Amino acid sequence: MQFDHTNPYPSARIPVFARNVVSTSHPLASQAGLRMLWKGGNAVDAAIATAAAMTVLEPVSNGLGSDAFCILWDGQKLHGLNASGRAPQAWTPEYFRSRHGEASRTPPRRGADSITVPGAVSAWVALSERFGRLPFADLMEPAAEIAQRGYLVPPVVAQKWKAAAKELGGQPGYADSFLPRGRAPEVGELFQFPAAARALREIGRTRGESFYRGEIAEAIASFIRQHGGSMQAADLAAHQPEWVEPLARDYRGYTLHEIPPNGQGIAAQIALGILEKFDIAGYGADSVDTQHLQIEAMKLAFADVYRYVAEGSSMRITPEQMLDDGYLAERARLIDPRRAQDFQAGNPVRGGTIYLTAADEDGMMVSFIQSNFQGFGSGLVEPTFGISLQNRGFGFSLDEGSPNLVAPGKRPFHTIIPAFLTQNGQPVMSFGVMGGNMQPQGHMQTLVRMIDFRQNPQAACDAPRWRYNAGLEINVEAAMDPAVVQGLIARGHRAGVINDSYQDFGAGQFIWSMGSPKEHGYLAASDPRRDGLAAGF
Repeated sequence: MQFDHTNPYPSARIPVFARNVVSTSHPLASQAGLRMLWKGGNAVDAAIATAAAMTVLEPVSNGLGSDAFCILWDGQKLHGLNASGRAPQAWTPEYFRSRHGEASRTPPRRGADSITVPGAVSAWVALSERFGRLPFADLMEPAAEIAQRGYLVPPVVAQKWKAAAKELGGQPGYADSFLPRGRAPEVGELFQFPAAARALREIGRTRGESFYRGEIAEAIASFIRQHGGSMQAADLAAHQPEWVEPLARDYRGYTLHEIPPNGQGIAAQIALGILEKFDIAGYGADSVDTQHLQIEAMKLAFADVYRYVAEGSSMRITPEQMLDDGYLAERARLIDPRRAQDFQAGNPVRGGTIYLTAADEDGMMVSFIQSNFQGFGSGLVEPTFGISLQNRGFGFSLDEGSPNLVAPGKRPFHTIIPAFLTQNGQPVMSFGVMGGNMQPQGHMQTLVRMIDFRQNPQAACDAPRWRYNAGLEINVEAAMDPAVVQGLIARGHRAGVINDSYQDFGAGQFIWSMGSPKEHGYLAASDPRRDGLAAGF
């Protein structure tokens, strides 16, 4: 594709062109990945080192107790990895109702009963064993060094750290780990995390074995039980990541690949399948018509995703039914181009978070995401090894009619979704957009800008975004043209303008293949909504 390399949006960033590249939301993490590439490693080695570093550098969004997913092009073929963790064996609807009240609709949002088995470390190990070049311990060393020596906290992370501290200061282990001066670090203050350095080196030395079946696993299980949870060492020992076939959905000559449920990536594919029925390119990239149609398509997608998506074995509707072209054409016909609507789920039956991406000159491209869910996850931090534990259990339902009903050993509905774009079976772009349910919305909005309007990835990343919430309610970024906002309001959207972009409008990283990796390399972009950096050589 020939991009328009002008950028009509206010941003200090320009695309990075290189044959080996890493793009993530923290500059020091990008450098950790580049260290592995300079050392002779490949894109997988770079991605693992970057992911490990991010657990220390952006602890608001992820930690050693996170989950992870990956889509990877190995140079010949696409692979998917689901490393989300499962519920402890003790978890049943009765368990939660007896402990948290008969009226409970979900597991708690914070605390020990929100913690599922962490899967991120298993993703690192699985990727390294199958595709990596360098010794696994080497991949942990940059992160361990950063944790031991400390780093100066950047502005966006500091802002969110401070906001989370008010809620989580009383959670076990949180203050000792993340409020070193009795408060969240200020911008530019040194933060050191020696417990995490110890964990990272132990993970490296044992190739992750200690985390699931050794000293770290025992520490995690003991800590959770000490504070009222039910996770056992056996729950950790039983965890295994799963290699999966990514879901594919075509859009205007390209194919978008997402990890299949239990994640929400299918929402982006549904929305694009609906949008394909409209001549989006006939409108301006930032026109009211274009934004309205995308919002309505996204509403339709979420209506089905929230009704039907769960762990695959619990779904009554298949992903193939949800992506059926005839069904999506029916859904598209529900859209009124002049009026916002509140859609319900259809019937397809027929007879936080951090994201990073890396690519190398041999053609390997990695799309990787990991998250502890809501800011700092459960709030619990195992002190010996600095394991900040996720709160993915909050993604379960206690509604007996829900496909996402909690059960022993079951995976919850997941928000984090890496993405990959191909054309005619060849790799085009590894990408992702962080931020809760903003993720599929960000996938759709940026792809429309690149494919329909030929905006380069950095411009598509910088452009103002909207976020659908529920019913007729949306949020829009303050940078959006006021005339467009008023046009959306005139069509019935209840639009609130928000200045805070950290979680509300997501943050993306993009690597676009320009052809032969050795000859043409890649174009990389990093979102200005975070402290990030795209870097390469």
